[in-house]
Amino acid sequence: MKTVVLASAIGTTIEWYDFLLYGTAAALVFNKLFFPNLDALAGTLASLGTYAVGFVARPLGGAIFGHYGDRLGRTAMLMLTMVIMGLGTFLIGCLPTYGQIGIWAPVLLITLRLLQGIGIGGEWGGAVLLVLEHAKGRRGLFGSLVQIGFPAGMLLATLAFRAVAKMPEADLLSWGWRLPFLASLALVFIGVFVRLRLVETPPFRELKARRATLEQPVLHVLSREWRAFLIAVGIKVSEVAWVYILTVFIVMYATTQLKMARSVILDAVLFAAALELLTVPFFGWLSDRWGRRSLYLGGALLSIVMAFPLFTLIGTRDVGIITLTLVIAMSIGHATMYGPQASFMPELFGTGSRYSGASLGCQVSAALSGGFAPVIATGLLAWTGSTHAVSAFMVVLAVITLVAVLAAQETARQPLRA
Repeated sequence: MKTVVLASAIGTTIEWYDFLLYGTAAALVFNKLFFPNLDALAGTLASLGTYAVGFVARPLGGAIFGHYGDRLGRTAMLMLTMVIMGLGTFLIGCLPTYGQIGIWAPVLLITLRLLQGIGIGGEWGGAVLLVLEHAKGRRGLFGSLVQIGFPAGMLLATLAFRAVAKMPEADLLSWGWRLPFLASLALVFIGVFVRLRLVETPPFRELKARRATLEQPVLHVLSREWRAFLIAVGIKVSEVAWVYILTVFIVMYATTQLKMARSVILDAVLFAAALELLTVPFFGWLSDRWGRRSLYLGGALLSIVMAFPLFTLIGTRDVGIITLTLVIAMSIGHATMYGPQASFMPELFGTGSRYSGASLGCQVSAALSGGFAPVIATGLLAWTGSTHAVSAFMVVLAVITLVAVLAAQETARQPLRA
């Protein structure tokens, strides 16, 4: 079990490093490198738009790898997703800019972002299933240990970009921004080495031994388990929008609208991510005791309560207040839902369609509210001139999550469905 958890968590950390690194770069430098002919707002929107493209591709990755993960097995798909992600990230670091090849630069950037999206779309479902289907108990805790790959990847990505952000502007825009992307290749080698030790899960081995795998698991989810699928989409919309508002939109907002130094807001994100390494598994452990639904309901309600004060506190421009705000917002508004999510969502589906159901539910939701959240927030800010519209947007998504959780059954004390 230790090997399974370690391999899943390390691999997921590397995958999230690759995916989240792009968000920081999109918020800080890609508008200048790939959209220099647009004004500041249009360039930022275009840069965040390429960021959202990765989320659009995530359901495609979820469908592809979910299908083959339910047909052929979990482990092979996890190796493939890691290679795809690492290759896409490394090649982004090799891209020529708009000043060198013109319009082909953003075209290639979008293409590689699509590749990243397909990779991460298949990664999450396989990683959490590998742990859950090996676990004999405490699924909430063990699943949440895979979830720490997100804050760990965010921590690595923020540290990497913070290091190069200290460079003179000319050096950063010339070659410095490439270094964190190129470093991905070394991380992928580490991840592949660790995951080579993995074996297939007992429930899937049993399913295959009985020759009971589904011919079309994705279609089965959409036609036979559509209610569980809609619940899975609904329980994620608030959590995923919340975290990308905090880590992408607020980085852009603080540096462009509030004119704060990049290092200040990146440090705040850094501290928030570091604390989530503790709070995510804590809430996963707590969900085994209190249930998944109660934690989720609490997280959604706290998101509603914090939506408006969030930007008031960020607007103080006080370093200590901003750091504390992001730390609390991440650990209360995000971790309370994200910790139990790795067990709650897959538990909604049977073994034969679990990879497809969990991946599609997660990735469709991420595409709808995660990738577009920073773009929508930026557009609302430009349209209204106020962050109140952004806060209202976050409240609406939290209400959707509340409805989905109320429609779900408690799964914490139930065995995994065969």
